[in-house]
Amino acid sequence: MPEGDTVFRAATKLREALAGKTLTRCDVRVPKFATVDLTGCVVDEVISRGKHLFIRAGDASIHSHLKMDGAWLVGGQIRRVQPHKIRIILETEDSRAAGIDLGVLEILKRDHDMDVVAHLGPDLLGDDWEPRIARDNLVADPQRPLAESLLDQRVMAGVGNVYANELCFVTGYLPTTPVGDVKDPLRMVQRARDMLWLNRSRVNRTTTGDTRGGRDLWVYGRVGRPCRRCGTHIQSDTSGDRVSYWCPNCQT
Repeated sequence: MPEGDTVFRAATKLREALAGKTLTRCDVRVPKFATVDLTGCVVDEVISRGKHLFIRAGDASIHSHLKMDGAWLVGGQIRRVQPHKIRIILETEDSRAAGIDLGVLEILKRDHDMDVVAHLGPDLLGDDWEPRIARDNLVADPQRPLAESLLDQRVMAGVGNVYANELCFVTGYLPTTPVGDVKDPLRMVQRARDMLWLNRSRVNRTTTGDTRGGRDLWVYGRVGRPCRRCGTHIQSDTSGDRVSYWCPNCQT
């Protein structure tokens, strides 16, 4: 599933293509909203909130969530997409954007569009980021497994499974460690912020500092391969809703 940094980049790309321009075409291919036509409206802003994205035009707000397979494409990229995958097309005189396989696509009243994300914790890439609130949210249930807590968007918005596993590694905790055993939860949420912030403009995400293929992550997706720090083989657990990865030597 795309994580907060991916959605942040998508919002930036759409902002550059659409913001301040008048829509000359609005084709919504979701039955419930198929009659909505924002043609003639100016796109005022494009914003991300955790893993959610909003395109505000006129008195409406186009709300989307990528879920597992979704994407927003701009310009020539759209020509390579099979038409049945397109959920919405937005065009101006000199730009074109399309939402592909979006897990959520709805048209909301602009004045109340933030109601759908009111449950989220502080946005790791947003203006509302407040590490102490995120810390308090993280430790609210001391017995909850760390990785599960990191993935809870009500704790802080933007962490997905890649970052949850990588955060557990760089801080030396197993994904199953109870949150109450984390010695410095404030440092934990600050590291989460640092990881996403440093990757917000990168296509090639990295948590190791090396963007080269195969060297960009510490443990995620590396089951059976040697730990980059100690050489111990990385282990994984696929029994839950999300796959966990860890080094049995570096994480305790």
